[in-house]
Amino acid sequence: MREDLRAAFLGAGYGPAGERGHLSPTPGAPPRWPHGTWAIVTAWNPGGERASDAVNERAQVDLLALVQGSGFAPAPAVNGEGDWAEAALLVHGARLRQAAEWGLHFGQAAVLWGVGARAALVWLEGGKVTGVERLWVVEQD
Repeated sequence: MREDLRAAFLGAGYGPAGERGHLSPTPGAPPRWPHGTWAIVTAWNPGGERASDAVNERAQVDLLALVQGSGFAPAPAVNGEGDWAEAALLVHGARLRQAAEWGLHFGQAAVLWGVGARAALVWLEGGKVTGVERLWVVEQD
């Protein structure tokens, strides 16, 4: 995994607008949204490489259709900050395998999956899960 990409994922905010959280190695006060099992996935900027807004938006529509076709009603979310803010989906009830498959389908470097405030940054490459970092989702400062 690229260290610059890892730093970007670890430094990013995640979640619905107004309720964003960030990843932490230690527990803290979580935002309101992490309960039960959940995943945050995006189709934007595959592999951490910037794509055009048009390409990203089309892929995100396809991701939404795929997630809804799997029986979920995802909520809109955002990954990242500023120029790297990406449209994402918060999918309550998603299983780890589903989240990884969605991310792999859209060429993502990682997806975020969790149970309550406990989060897993799931690294993806070459059509498979290549690593998992166990973290916490805490309120964004």
